[in-house]
Amino acid sequence: MTGARKRRLLLLCLMSALIQANNGYAKVRFNPAMLEKQSVDNDKVDLSAFEELQQLPGTYRVEVVMNNRRQETRDVTFFRQDNEEGGQTLQPCLSADVLASYGVNVARYPLLQQENGCADLSQIADARARLDVNAQQLILSFPQAELNHSARDAVPPDRWDEGISALMLNYRFSGAHSEALQAHRRNNDSQFLSLRPGINVGPWRLRNYSTWSRSRHSDAGWDRLYTRVQRGIIPLQAQLTLGESTSPTDIYDSVSFRGVQLASDDDMLPDSLKGYAPIVRGIARSHAQVNVYQNGNIIYQTYVAPGAFAINDIYPTGSSGDLYVTIRETDGSEQQLVVPFASVPVLQREGYIKYSLTGGEYRNDENHTTSKMFVQGTAIAGLQHGFTLYGGTQQADSYHSLVAGVGRNFGQIGALSLDATVARSKLAGRQDTQHGHVWRLRYGKNFIGTGTNLALAGFRYATRDYYSLDDVLDSYGDSQSYFREQRRQRAEMLLTQNLWSGAGSLTINAVDESFWDNDRRLRSINIGYNNSWKGIGLNLNYSYNRNTQLGFSGKKSGREEQIVALSLNMALSDWSSNTWASYQVNSTRHGSTSQTVGLNGTALEDNNLGWSVRQGYTNRNGGSLGSADIDYRGGYGQVDAGYAWDRNSRRLNYGISGALVAHQDGVTLSQPLGETVALVKSPGVGGASVVNQTGVITDFRGYTLVPYVRPYRVSELTLDPLTLPETVELAQSSSQVIPTRGAVVRADFSGRLGQRALFTLVRTNGQPVPFGATVRPEDDNSDYSSIVGSDGEVWLSGLASRGKLLVNWGSGADKQCRASFALPDSSEEILLLKAICR
Repeated sequence: MTGARKRRLLLLCLMSALIQANNGYAKVRFNPAMLEKQSVDNDKVDLSAFEELQQLPGTYRVEVVMNNRRQETRDVTFFRQDNEEGGQTLQPCLSADVLASYGVNVARYPLLQQENGCADLSQIADARARLDVNAQQLILSFPQAELNHSARDAVPPDRWDEGISALMLNYRFSGAHSEALQAHRRNNDSQFLSLRPGINVGPWRLRNYSTWSRSRHSDAGWDRLYTRVQRGIIPLQAQLTLGESTSPTDIYDSVSFRGVQLASDDDMLPDSLKGYAPIVRGIARSHAQVNVYQNGNIIYQTYVAPGAFAINDIYPTGSSGDLYVTIRETDGSEQQLVVPFASVPVLQREGYIKYSLTGGEYRNDENHTTSKMFVQGTAIAGLQHGFTLYGGTQQADSYHSLVAGVGRNFGQIGALSLDATVARSKLAGRQDTQHGHVWRLRYGKNFIGTGTNLALAGFRYATRDYYSLDDVLDSYGDSQSYFREQRRQRAEMLLTQNLWSGAGSLTINAVDESFWDNDRRLRSINIGYNNSWKGIGLNLNYSYNRNTQLGFSGKKSGREEQIVALSLNMALSDWSSNTWASYQVNSTRHGSTSQTVGLNGTALEDNNLGWSVRQGYTNRNGGSLGSADIDYRGGYGQVDAGYAWDRNSRRLNYGISGALVAHQDGVTLSQPLGETVALVKSPGVGGASVVNQTGVITDFRGYTLVPYVRPYRVSELTLDPLTLPETVELAQSSSQVIPTRGAVVRADFSGRLGQRALFTLVRTNGQPVPFGATVRPEDDNSDYSSIVGSDGEVWLSGLASRGKLLVNWGSGADKQCRASFALPDSSEEILLLKAICR
């Protein structure tokens, strides 16, 4: 048997031994003599580092998984530790603070933290840690009794990232040229620019929103919509705002102001604690499994210890539908519970208080401040037995208002809330004071048997002298023709009905509103039907709107509009991928009918080019109409253009939008940004795509921005390996971020940049470097190394154009050598080289 074939056979045996040893957890030793050639001067390689079937001690980037729940991705240092079997295992160095952030109750174990900064896991009975090399995961296991109770998806605040300091700018510029085809009409050109600059420093966020516009028929001018500073107050689970903003809408209508506001931020709560859901209480006789069902679907499962338990982290799944609870004991017996569940918008979970405090100058609809100051406070408290109490106040020199209400989950009956608002007002130009009050009733119910979801709301303005804060403070504005109608009553209904299987769904939305003084009445009904069949989507809508009022002659008059609209959409996947056909027809009671057919779709590898063409006809004003539009989303921004025509005009429109962020590493361009963003940093890795982000690719320096990231949530960003340059190997292709609201968080991707090569390393005596020797570039300070295989072959990546390789197969000076190399200029992706190790 030749030496090469012998080495390959032994390599196969070695791999088989490793696999078998991993399955059996057995102690393995390798005989270096088996790897020798039949040469008396061949050195023996030291394989003791591999006898434990583990990685060498050191620092590795791993994904931490505890009790089958992913926690985070981080760098962890591993060290060897004696185990109970007399051998050694590789154990992680995690501090007690890190374990506490994972939910471990470290307060029970004062000796857990060691002097070296690592937690001694042996202090916690049945605690286990294991490194899964292949999956790059650290697997932690702790008994449930040693964990602090927390919501299923809760992320500890100490893991929230306030982000980096940065300057940012969102921009949008658009314009249009309209050409009139009728003699009495004029051509027009218009442009619009919106700018949203911002600055992030620590937890503080400075934001501005300004616009500029011009047209042929109006002068150019700037408008500033708002400027404000904002930051999160984590202990209070709230946002502090200084500057121009709007108040919450939970109890009062939104009010624009310039001043200060402290308001609850529901996003700081985990999803399982947002919205309303009842607390499930019960008593288990043993270590039992608890399953919670709603509308026939299991929505929650957990395990509880013997005794009383309470489950408060059930996700809100809809407006109502009783919860059916099954407690399955260890002996196989079961208990059945029913927890009534229905909801209206104001209901809060038991024990949770939502609040807001606002004060400052009032801003009217034109965003102009007045000299009128006001303060507003609201609070909503979730109580036991499904009750919610809420109230608030608005106070100004000329306005005083109080509101109080109560809501309750009545289960099978539904959910109900009732509140009353009283106000004392003094309008501009009037000497007397007006007193008024209004009642509001809201009801919600899901009828499971019929698949019907019903929501009702009623407003009764008991007196004509009820005014809102906006009504009163606007009367002190600059407008000399201020007039606002006073509502008398308003009723709203929203009904959704799921029909039988395959029959689609029906939605009815109705509003009826009347006013004092002029007998005006508004009525609106919208009925929609939706269904799909064999890839064809159907949407049928009917809209009725009536606006009546009493004229000077004493007769009622007004306008009445009725519109029927039909829309069909079909995917053309059999003919062309990512292409859809559509047809729409609209008809009014006055005989006006329009029909439109169209094609739309996406193109390019990342589907970042969108297009649509439409052609239609209307019987009013005669003739055809049509349009063609295109938009492209790239790594540096978005561009769009369109052309539309009918018998009266032709219009060409265009636009460009994007963002830039200046940070400590330079300036990065991107698509338009949302409130919270992530900066991907992968130096030198240009052209890499971010998974599930259309058109988001790294620039020539290896940077890009992910425009929308959820605050206070774990977001995993992944670079598509198929788009990486051939000269790049990433240590990990994904990175986790947990940003606070408005943050610019950095997602770091480390890797090796450079050429890849398969070396054959030969010593000065002509013999190959021993099998199993470790090799690393001499000037590389990282933990990167590779292992010599058969016939002195070793695979290396991230190589510079020239350098030296340090080869080691033992602890002595005679068991190492160095090999110089110089990579040739070649277009080959992988180089095959031979080097002498001296």
